[in-house]
Amino acid sequence: MGRLLEGRNALITGASRGIGEAIAMKLASEGANIGFSYYPSEEEDKLAAVVVSNLEGLGVKARSYGSDAGSFDECAKLIESVHSEFGSIDIIVNNAGITRDNLLMRMTEEQWDQVLTTNLKSVFNITKSATPILLKQRKGSIVNISSVVGVSGNAGQANYSASKAGIIGFTKSVAKELASRNIRCNAIAPGFIETDMTKELAEEVKEEYSKFIPLKRFGTTEEVANVVMFLASDLSSYVNGQVIHVCGGLNT
Repeated sequence: MGRLLEGRNALITGASRGIGEAIAMKLASEGANIGFSYYPSEEEDKLAAVVVSNLEGLGVKARSYGSDAGSFDECAKLIESVHSEFGSIDIIVNNAGITRDNLLMRMTEEQWDQVLTTNLKSVFNITKSATPILLKQRKGSIVNISSVVGVSGNAGQANYSASKAGIIGFTKSVAKELASRNIRCNAIAPGFIETDMTKELAEEVKEEYSKFIPLKRFGTTEEVANVVMFLASDLSSYVNGQVIHVCGGLNT
C-alpha cells in the first residue's frame, strides 16, 4: 500500500521544533514534500537545518524558510516562494504560535498584540495569500492549530484563549467559503501536550494538571501530528469545518 500523501506538497508554519516539527515529520513519513517556516534567529536557523536534514532522510523534498508569520507581506512572499519551489501547495498547516501569559489586569497591550498577531493574524496572512493558488488547483486541505483553551478559556491566558477562539471562527467561515472548490478547512484543539513550553512546568504542577485529564497524562506531539495527517489526507475527504479535540478527554 502506498503512502497516504505521496507526491503532495505541504506548508507548515512554526515547524522548527515542538508540535510543528512532529507534524512535518509525520506528513513526510506519509510521502509529503515539506516546506516550513520558522521565526528566524541564530538558534532557530540551526534547529531548522536539522529538521530539513531529518525530513530529507525520509526521502522527501524539504525546504525551510525564515519568515515572520505575523507579517502579511512576509507571508505573501513565503507562499510565493513555496509555490515556485514545489509547484503546488496541497496542504497548509497553520501552527505558528506563542504565549505571553498574564492576568488581565496586569496584561500589557504589547502582550495582547504579540499573541493575537502571531497566533491569529498569521492564520489570516497565510490562508489569504494561498487562497488564489488553492482555488486555481480546485483542491487543498487547510489545518489550523487552535487549542482547548480557545473553547473553554483559561485564567491568565485571555490573549492566548482569544487568539485560539478566533482561529475556530475563522476555520468554520473559510470551510464554508472554499468548500465548493474542493478545499477543506478544519481545526485541531490540542490539550496539554509535552513540548518545550510544558517542559518548563514543575513535575508537581504537571501531576496536578494530569488529575483533570481523563486519560491522566499529557499528550505527545506525535499524537497531535497523527490527527493532522488524517485531516491532510483523503481519509478525511468528507470532514470540513470541524474542530477535533486532541486532549485526552479534558474538553468533552
